[in-house]
Amino acid sequence: MKFSNIKNLVLLLTAGLLLGSCKKYLDVNSTPNNPTSVPPSVLLPNTTIGIAFANGNDLNRASSALVQHIAGVANQTASYDVYNFSGAFDNQWNGELYNGAIANSVVLINLDSATSPIYSGIAKLEMAYAFSMVTDVWGDVPYSQAGQGLKFLTPRFDKVQDIYQGNATLGITGLLDLVKSGLADLDKPNNALKPTKDDIVYAGDATKWKRFGNSLLLKFAMQMSNTNAAVAKSTIQSVIDGNNFINANTLDFDVPFGSSVGNQNPIYSFNYVNRPGDQMLSLRFLNLMRSLNDTVRLARLFTKPNGAFTGYDNGTTTAAPAQASRSQYGAYFVGTTGSASLHLLTNYQVNFILAEAALVLGTTGDANAYYQAGIKAHMQKIGMADADITAYFTANPTIVTLAGTTEDKRKQIITQKYISNVGNGIEAWNDYRRTGYPVLALPNNPGGDDPTVIPTRLPYTNGELSNNPNAPNPRPLVNVKLWWAK
Repeated sequence: MKFSNIKNLVLLLTAGLLLGSCKKYLDVNSTPNNPTSVPPSVLLPNTTIGIAFANGNDLNRASSALVQHIAGVANQTASYDVYNFSGAFDNQWNGELYNGAIANSVVLINLDSATSPIYSGIAKLEMAYAFSMVTDVWGDVPYSQAGQGLKFLTPRFDKVQDIYQGNATLGITGLLDLVKSGLADLDKPNNALKPTKDDIVYAGDATKWKRFGNSLLLKFAMQMSNTNAAVAKSTIQSVIDGNNFINANTLDFDVPFGSSVGNQNPIYSFNYVNRPGDQMLSLRFLNLMRSLNDTVRLARLFTKPNGAFTGYDNGTTTAAPAQASRSQYGAYFVGTTGSASLHLLTNYQVNFILAEAALVLGTTGDANAYYQAGIKAHMQKIGMADADITAYFTANPTIVTLAGTTEDKRKQIITQKYISNVGNGIEAWNDYRRTGYPVLALPNNPGGDDPTVIPTRLPYTNGELSNNPNAPNPRPLVNVKLWWAK
């Protein structure tokens, strides 16, 4: 299915839809009047694409620079590389997330939810993912009062812990319960309308959406494991016991894009069309992969012009290599002129989550088996030959086998997860802030709020600070840790 002018279509739809969506989206026991004539078959693909676009666009560039997957060479990404975020991310906050993916999700939940709860269930899962991006990037954000149109023109900022865990006193349903509500909707029998081609990921297969939802629970539980280990452990163990999560690459939540102009994924559009000279492979990531004897995999992630990898050191002011010799994102991320999918929640991520949970929380399963399964799943996903995967495991037993203290093993798990999350900088940044791994050094010439630490959040956008009196004033600096961070 083709999607013309993806970003413009999402914004066009949401401009009209927000005004009609005044009913609280978490009130799942009532169905408000249909706020728009736009059918769910039109809303669903735009919600899905909107989440992926937000994940792969400017927030990905900033977070990928912060975790040193890529290095900024010029303009926007060079500023992010040294923690200069002045005036950035208004489009991501407003157009892509709140007035985009989240607004469409709200309308989809409220639209025909009684007769077609499968759409409501999918929308709740996607909205939970979208809100997790917002709170993981910025911290306390509008959540329980967001996406309700004229009812709350200046929504309050809910605390990160309330967004994840809920707060009955304030009437906040947390992300974990939002996902569970979505899963419950998927189990309901009344479905006058069912998605088919409009579900661009799972083609209307509710069983696959349930696997995605349970995998979201794993992701959210691990995210909060530092500060609420008991809930994290019980949530993860419950999902393991249910045995209904993403456990094969064919079940990954991959959002497809197209190769025609207006349909391409944002990683391709930025790196190969709009700003091809702005960023390239980080020299630090290149050195890490060389230290792990893992350059066969690296060649699947980044280009190798003239048979050689060429990286650039984060924050340096020396002249960048010639454009033709730079290592940039490879075909796995861009496909044929932008047609590659974006990978939001995957089998390899789930295996690394289960490995860490078994190691530090004591959930069932063998941490080393999950760890090795995660490495293999990623290698297979990016197209490495089975012979190359076997050769890597044979030649590098100390790398692919957990050893040492609990922290030594955790470092191994997160380092491999970090490698697998190239292209999804937000997830890699989440893990870095949550665990401190992999160990990263400051870039050259850091600046911003605090040049002595890698930022732990992004600053609120100028537009939100100016227009919402409920926004924190003064805003927290980027060195203020989030609730779930180490």
